[in-house]
Amino acid sequence: MAGRITAADDQLRGDPKYNSKVLSRFINCLMYDGKKSVAQRVVYNAFDEIEKRTKGEPSAIDVFNKAIDNVKPNVEVRSKRVGGANYQVPMSVKPKRKQSLAFRWILEAVRAESGKPIHLRLARELTDAANGEGKAMNKRDQTHRMAEANKAFAHFAW
Repeated sequence: MAGRITAADDQLRGDPKYNSKVLSRFINCLMYDGKKSVAQRVVYNAFDEIEKRTKGEPSAIDVFNKAIDNVKPNVEVRSKRVGGANYQVPMSVKPKRKQSLAFRWILEAVRAESGKPIHLRLARELTDAANGEGKAMNKRDQTHRMAEANKAFAHFAW
């Protein structure tokens, strides 16, 4: 159902500590089985860890925002069927999808690792992403390379 309008953006409240809607949406993405308080505890513990590592400069919320901005992809490839053949067509990404992909890639990277508590893994991935490193950044770079490689099919994007 394309073009449906939901009230999700209007109903979303900022998180309790920083009053940030982006952070609130990230917490919702991290949440399992409706356990929001657990997800909030994980994120805030990760932020405390980031504050400890960076000694307060920059603040944890700034590191988080920089990490999300760094991981957001500009282009992605989408499959398009033309004349009986499927082509990987590079297309620009809408802002809402950029954010969703950034969240997804960071959380995938955090969940793929094991052996440490999740708040430590999240803190590490966020600081790495803010510095332009880490698994989530690799995923973004891979997506950009894929789009670059398929630039020849860009004329199919209509």
